[in-house]
Amino acid sequence: MMYSIISALIQSEKEMKILKVRSDHGGEFKNEPFEAFCEKHGIIHEFSSPRNPQQNGVVERKNRTLQEMARTMIHENNLAKHLWAEAVNTTCYVQNRIYIRPILEKTTYELLLSSIWMYLLHSK
Repeated sequence: MMYSIISALIQSEKEMKILKVRSDHGGEFKNEPFEAFCEKHGIIHEFSSPRNPQQNGVVERKNRTLQEMARTMIHENNLAKHLWAEAVNTTCYVQNRIYIRPILEKTTYELLLSSIWMYLLHSK
């Protein structure tokens, strides 16, 4: 249950309780274990309107960027379409290692990794 680790990490780092989670009707968060987790921790799980990607702005943009990068990789390198999943994984890997804010001089991966290390060190 990765979401329990991430939830504890975020709440500990930000010293705030997660009150509400909003997701689309995709299967990744529409399942019994996640619903039980939310209920146990008093988190309200809301769903956005079906077939309305405008309500999921940031996530939809991220997914669209990953798809476009993967499509470009496959097209430019004349790769077979069955390599789609690997192309998306590669683009996600690259996206997580690109500076998000030059001021921080850290990537998304470095920010998350340092947060996880801090959480693990303080939870012992």
